[in-house]
Amino acid sequence: MSTGRPPKKGKHISYAKWGYIFIAPFFVVFLIFQLVPLGSTIYYSFFQYFRSGLRIIGPSFVGMKNYISLFQTDLPKYFGNTMLMWVAGFVPQILVALLLACWFTNERLNLKGQRFFKTVIYMPNLIMASAFAMLFFTLFSDNGPVNASLVSMGILKQPFQFLSNVSGARGLVAFMNFLMWFGNTTIVLMAAIMGVDPGLYEAAEIDGASSMQMFWKITIPLIQPIMVYVLITSLIGGLQMFDVPQILTNGQGEPDRCTTTMIMYLNNHMYSKNYGMAGAVSTVLFVMCAVLCLLVYASLTNDNDSARKVRKGSAKS
Repeated sequence: MSTGRPPKKGKHISYAKWGYIFIAPFFVVFLIFQLVPLGSTIYYSFFQYFRSGLRIIGPSFVGMKNYISLFQTDLPKYFGNTMLMWVAGFVPQILVALLLACWFTNERLNLKGQRFFKTVIYMPNLIMASAFAMLFFTLFSDNGPVNASLVSMGILKQPFQFLSNVSGARGLVAFMNFLMWFGNTTIVLMAAIMGVDPGLYEAAEIDGASSMQMFWKITIPLIQPIMVYVLITSLIGGLQMFDVPQILTNGQGEPDRCTTTMIMYLNNHMYSKNYGMAGAVSTVLFVMCAVLCLLVYASLTNDNDSARKVRKGSAKS
């Protein structure tokens, strides 16, 4: 017997609030430990605020004076030092990592002992940068094992002063950054290559494509988003380069401040308690990182479009 009443609908339960609850701790931590300090740093960059002996001067509002003074110093030189040492370390890093990633993921080669080699190349990434810098400082000192070996083999007539030579000091910093990070880059690129659909390679092989053609026409376009990710993370890390040149040169950036980086310059202002100038350096560095991130984001969008075209073309064939 029908009562004429519409059937009751089940009560709708929303689980969205639990998602917000789970992600709330991240935003709380970000707000307290990153966003607030960032805002404070930018705020004090417009003030004269430093310590002279036991006396604290400021904070007194000075507007853009800190930024004007900053660009009248050797900041462009320190930025050039940082970028030069980063490029010198990143270029061989990405090339070697890409080569190793292709070898390790190639089923035809079927390299023996892959686990061992993967562990070995990743191990430098686990060593503290300070310990790594002290090791290289000992190895490449004027009376260190490297110079002793080169002289004993007759390659050099007298020890080469690596740490007193511009190219030698910069080369050591770049070489250490390469050794510490190429293993991590290799693992990331391996994951990217393993994510490529094997059917694309099979179809290309049936069409008569060579290994090099498949590498340049399939592998590179499809892993470009990951390569861009590696580029931007490495670039941000390069702009924040500090521990290796700081320890290797005892904080002096010698010779002739050719290894002084932007963070070393910032550290000098923090050490002297010049908070206004330190805030200005930090703000400039933040703006540089933000601009680079926007440029890479635009590049990443174009790379995704090209990868999508490769997939569509393979599907049609």
